[in-house]
Order: sequence, then C-alpha cells, then structure tokens
Amino acid sequence: MSRTLAAAAATLAASALAAVSVTVASASPSSPPAPANPPGQTRLSDEATITRWATAVAPGRAYAAPSSHARRIGRLRFATEDGFPEVYLVLAQFRDAHGTAWMRVRLPQRPNNTTGWVVRAALSDLRVVHTQLVVNRRTLRLTLYDRGRRVFRAPVGIGKPSTPTPAGSFWVREKFRVKGNPLYGTRALGTAAYSNALTDWPGGGIIGLHGTSRPGLVPGRPSHGCVRLRNRDIERLYALTPVGTPVLIR
Repeated sequence: MSRTLAAAAATLAASALAAVSVTVASASPSSPPAPANPPGQTRLSDEATITRWATAVAPGRAYAAPSSHARRIGRLRFATEDGFPEVYLVLAQFRDAHGTAWMRVRLPQRPNNTTGWVVRAALSDLRVVHTQLVVNRRTLRLTLYDRGRRVFRAPVGIGKPSTPTPAGSFWVREKFRVKGNPLYGTRALGTAAYSNALTDWPGGGIIGLHGTSRPGLVPGRPSHGCVRLRNRDIERLYALTPVGTPVLIR
C-alpha cells in the first residue's frame, strides 16, 4: 500500500470511529427517566372509604411519570362526552426536585384503568367522597358502601357474552335524569368505563348504570355492556351516590 493510500485509509477509519462515538453519545440519556411511581409520593385515595377527585381548570397533558419529559399518555378534558364537567380521581401527589407539584389521576379513556401524572396547577381544589360502588358480575349484584359500611344492594343486568361489561376500577363521572327514552329508565350514572366491544357507539361506548323498561330481565345478562337496574333501584342509588364515587367492577 502506498503512503497516500495508507493515509486515506487512516482518515476514513478515524471518521467512522467518530461517527460511532457520536451515535453512542446521543443514544445515552443525560439523566435517567422519572419513575412512574416515585418514592416520596403521598397517597390521597384508597378508593374504598376515602376518595379525592377534581376537575380540570387548565389544559394539561398526562404523562406516564411526573415529568414533562416522560411519555405522554393522554390529556385533560373540561367536559365529558355528554357535556358535564369531567371528573378525575386523584390517587397520589408528588413534588419533583424543581418544586413542581404533580398529581397521579385516573384517566377516562381507552384502555380502561389508565392512570397518569398531571401538574397540580391544572386541577381544581380537591373534593372528597366516602362511598364506593361494587358490581359483582358473577352474582349479578350491585352494592353501595359508605365509609366501608353497606348501605344499599340491588340485582343488576350486565353485558351479554358478546358485549361484556368490562372489569376494573372506574368512577361516577356524571349523573342525570333520563328523558325521552324509557329503555334507559328514569335515571343514569355515567362511569369512566368504556366498552371493549363497542367502540363506534355514541360517545365511544361509555358504560353507564341506568334504569330499564324491561325489569323482568334483571338480574341477568341482557345488555350491550351497561349495568341495568330496576327503576326503583336506580332512583334510590341515584340519591345515595355522589359524583366521584369509585366503581369497582369484578
């Protein structure tokens, strides 16, 4: 090899090594990502005897960890699909090294049971409920607890096998009187659960608790995923259950 060719080869090798070094350096993060459940956070809700909730007061993004550099997994909304103020269950709080306060919240979106971190400033003052609704899909029974004590129980109709009622931890986002459609009875409670089978329904397939014009089908598995109660039972439940109440579907 001539001296000129040797020099050229050495130059190319050095350039390649520099490129590799730059690639490796750029791939290495300058700091480790924030953990999704950092040590030092304070638990705010047990979702059984005490639960805190809030509404959105400013636009905000939800992240997988309490950091604006973490993966974005959702956003705050001001209203539900039906136009009521959107409700977020607040699970924990955390203050990062820069002094920014974060809240871990349950997000009303697909996939069900998604949680994320939002900045505290984007949420309203916290409100508190002491109730919990439990829907047992095996026994076809709904039970309402207040501070851990059972205060109401009723039979329910749930989703049929082709359109099952989803399991998970949800909450009551809205309450309203039903007008104009006896199929849904006299009252309804909208939850944060979404059907895993019906995504093209109005509102995206929200699972609600509502009355029925066919009480003979309760208890049973006749619905498209919603939880049906006899009208006298939904009216009693409506009066006892505040917005923000956790809903555990087993």
